[in-house]
Amino acid sequence: MKILFTGGVTGGHFYPIIAVAQAVREHAKERRILPPLLYFMAPSEYNPRALFDNEIEYMPIMAGKIRRYFSILNVIDIFKTFFGCIMALFKVFILYPDVVFGKGGFGSFPALVAARILRIPTIIHESDGKPGRVNSWAGKFAEKIAISYPGAAQYFNTDKNKIAYTGNPVRKEIAKPLIAGAYELLHLEEGIPVILILGGSQGAVAINNVILQTLSDLVERFQIIHQTGKANIEEVKATSSVILKDNSHASRYHPMEYLNELNLRMAAGTAEIVISRAGSTIFEIASWGLPSIIIPLPPSVSHDQTTNALTYAQTGAASVIEENNLGAHILIEEINRIHDNPVISQTMRDHAKAFSRPDSADKIADAILDIALKHEK
Repeated sequence: MKILFTGGVTGGHFYPIIAVAQAVREHAKERRILPPLLYFMAPSEYNPRALFDNEIEYMPIMAGKIRRYFSILNVIDIFKTFFGCIMALFKVFILYPDVVFGKGGFGSFPALVAARILRIPTIIHESDGKPGRVNSWAGKFAEKIAISYPGAAQYFNTDKNKIAYTGNPVRKEIAKPLIAGAYELLHLEEGIPVILILGGSQGAVAINNVILQTLSDLVERFQIIHQTGKANIEEVKATSSVILKDNSHASRYHPMEYLNELNLRMAAGTAEIVISRAGSTIFEIASWGLPSIIIPLPPSVSHDQTTNALTYAQTGAASVIEENNLGAHILIEEINRIHDNPVISQTMRDHAKAFSRPDSADKIADAILDIALKHEK
């Protein structure tokens, strides 16, 4: 049995694929199926170590991104996409997998085109409350469509029986916060509440800037674990060192370019509040059962994050601050409102847990195996 995974070039596409791949292996073993051969087709490996650890073979292809604003790169990327589709067609034909699982994003388009032409069964998963262009198109021929938000179903022009509300796959190891040894490893003070700031896999400049503006006030009451993004870490460190130069609580601020798996689990285990963008991190926060302040990318940059944030907030699990309203005073007020009111904090925790769907990867894995077994016959 051969299974081909494909997705865009962000952690929001990549890590749910890893979660599903892990579940596929577990379920194949439980069902006494020979271990499937797993492949990942995308413009980049994203995390080669994760592919290696999960025995997933990488198949590189070209893919171009169509931006929502004028750019000469759009013209160049049309040609990249065209050649990427030709590359994918040859590679998929030679491999001829039993099923293709598409996670969305421009990086998945060539493989899905090849699957469509070769009539290979396809399953797609949509992480956002409103589908992107690739999944909207692929939903017309996919055998199954998994969605993370119930409201996403209305955007697919297909048989609604094909659509299943599964939530978003979260790697099981990430879904389990870790407290033992966390304060020592992360150099945290006992008894001081922790705020965890996640700007997505690339960081978030707008969030970084407002945190720096509020830093002197925040460290008076809280300690902060701040994922800045690799490109931003040096600037954030330099600026924060000036801001906190004579502050007796300077050691309460912990900027990090990226939180590896262990650090993320420990940060989740110690955090009282999470500040985050509105990508797939929402589902990790929900699995941790933590109150959160969601700051979505503006609609001019991302068509989906505002929808995601508002949908999640409607459950009672989070509050939302839109980026054009984001300011130091507003953010501090919201942090204090959650921290100072145990009823609000506990309500958010309860609703976050209720929103979480820990069996998401398992449901998708079973669907993949069922379709692959039919295709093998």
